[in-house]
Amino acid sequence: MLGLFTMLVSAMAMPAAALAETVYGQPAPWKLNFQAAASPVMHDIVRFHDLLLWIITLITIFVLALLVYVMVRFRASANPVPSKTSHHTLVEVVWTVVPILILVVIAVPSFKLLYFADKTKEAELTIKAIGKQWFWSYEYPDNGNFTFDAIMTADKDLKPGQLRLLDTDNSVVVPVNTNVRLLTTAADVIHAWAMPAFGVKKDAVPGRLNETWFRAEREGTFYGQCSEICGAYHGFMPIKVEVVSKEAFAKWAEEAKQKYAQVGGPSPRLASAQQ
Repeated sequence: MLGLFTMLVSAMAMPAAALAETVYGQPAPWKLNFQAAASPVMHDIVRFHDLLLWIITLITIFVLALLVYVMVRFRASANPVPSKTSHHTLVEVVWTVVPILILVVIAVPSFKLLYFADKTKEAELTIKAIGKQWFWSYEYPDNGNFTFDAIMTADKDLKPGQLRLLDTDNSVVVPVNTNVRLLTTAADVIHAWAMPAFGVKKDAVPGRLNETWFRAEREGTFYGQCSEICGAYHGFMPIKVEVVSKEAFAKWAEEAKQKYAQVGGPSPRLASAQQ
């Protein structure tokens, strides 16, 4: 029992990011806690999680100690004549005020995090994600207004190093250290664009445009999935984001204008075939 308690205290003393695997942006075997944070929002989520873990653990230990004390101190053999006390003003004030103070301690960072994660006033890039059954479509209105679909790579088409149920034929490409405004909507049912390493989870609702943001702090490939139960193939519409340098993104955007269709227009391949 003492060894288990020591392990729990040691785990709590370490931040969640330190307990995570060194693999960024994807799940890993035996991973503990969150994926390693790769955005300012996710760093704040991890810190808030650690605060709540301390609070709930201290509450649990206190309640357990109180129950043990009551069972031992007021057991029938030790109290053949039970007390008839029904009210205690100080105890009633304490058990009312202390939970309120605990909720205030939780509420202040909670509201700060909610407002911080909601939207950014200094967006440098806008991407629109459209949930469909069962894949995602993306639009880049700031970079030529092109659009493309991102469909899960089938098992038979997976190449070495690609992840089953997470890789897609096309990737969302964003520059590193850039405030990205993400707009989400859906064409059919409710979906949800979720990227754990960025601390992003935003519903995509038909007829509604929701907004969130992220700022990727490191280059690499990051994976997420739709987190709304949107139908039979809910588990088969992953999200793949490639974070590259700003120079590489500018080059990719120029190539994407030629490769992908314009919003509301025919695809370049179709136009070439008609010519």
